[in-house]
Amino acid sequence: MKKTFQWIRILVLLLILILAIVFSASFGSAEMSMLDSIKILFGKIPILGNFIDTSNISTTYEIIVWKVRLPRILLAALVGAVLAMVGTAFQGVFRNSLADPHILGVSAGAALGATVAMLFGISVNIMGLGSIGLFAFLGALLTAFLVYSVAKIGGDVSTTNMLLTGTAMSTMLSAIISLLMTFNNDQISKIYMWTMGSFSSATWEKVWFILIVGGIGSILLYSFSGKLNIMMLGEEDAKSLGIDTDKTRRNIIIIASLLVAAAVSVSGVIGFVGLIIPHMVRMFVGSNNKAVMPYAFIIGAIFLLACDTIARTVAAPTEIAVGIITSIFGAPYFIMLVLARRKS
Repeated sequence: MKKTFQWIRILVLLLILILAIVFSASFGSAEMSMLDSIKILFGKIPILGNFIDTSNISTTYEIIVWKVRLPRILLAALVGAVLAMVGTAFQGVFRNSLADPHILGVSAGAALGATVAMLFGISVNIMGLGSIGLFAFLGALLTAFLVYSVAKIGGDVSTTNMLLTGTAMSTMLSAIISLLMTFNNDQISKIYMWTMGSFSSATWEKVWFILIVGGIGSILLYSFSGKLNIMMLGEEDAKSLGIDTDKTRRNIIIIASLLVAAAVSVSGVIGFVGLIIPHMVRMFVGSNNKAVMPYAFIIGAIFLLACDTIARTVAAPTEIAVGIITSIFGAPYFIMLVLARRKS
């Protein structure tokens, strides 16, 4: 009965996500009715499209929905899902409720990579990622490797060493970015917008990239959810139950870092999603990661999609960085969460 109720809730959330996609596709600088958006979106679906008449809808509107809005909508949803998934995994593996996807300095590495690509005008395109996205991806992976390598010195890769190394690396890389910005004043606004997150450059290639990497990585993370539950009991308890904690921690960190690198490379640095969504989910489903991860995945998608819709419409035609919107919603919620825990 409990599992049936869980599936019903997941299906309801998926329905909300679909409605959010349709709703978001109806808003933008070009005015369009929700009915037209629904016809355009579902008219392309095989078999179902045969029953939907789109002859009275302008071809321009179809192009706007399919080539401009929908890639952006799906990219925002996928990035939100991935960040929430990683946040859940990191909070479990580090046994730290303040852990988020950027805790190991991966986002700072991505930001430095993107900054270098912007300042030196490097031009390249691989798998739909332009030079900025590609360098951000490589910078994030290199930073994750360096953090793990430094924390491993002495053979003991403890969570404390990882967190301290990640914090130090993030601070150092942020300082380098600030230094580069100091000597390149004409690029400050461009770099700043990227570090606050944006989906304005969304393409179908980026959607497929994050769908493949994010989908495989999320499935792999979920496969560790059972072991993660045991590890949250404590290092010694986990080992006594036959869990190779070092290997499990390493695998989770590697997969999660790869996911963060992929997400940041297509969206820039977006905060609070991976921090507050897992907390929000645990309030309703408890601490079992087998339940938390699927809920966090879907709710993370809905949350970031909603934030991006606000970012591109509330001050149209001017666009607000989506990271600003997530912070406006995320920071007060997290403060309320901390205060609530102090009272309990």
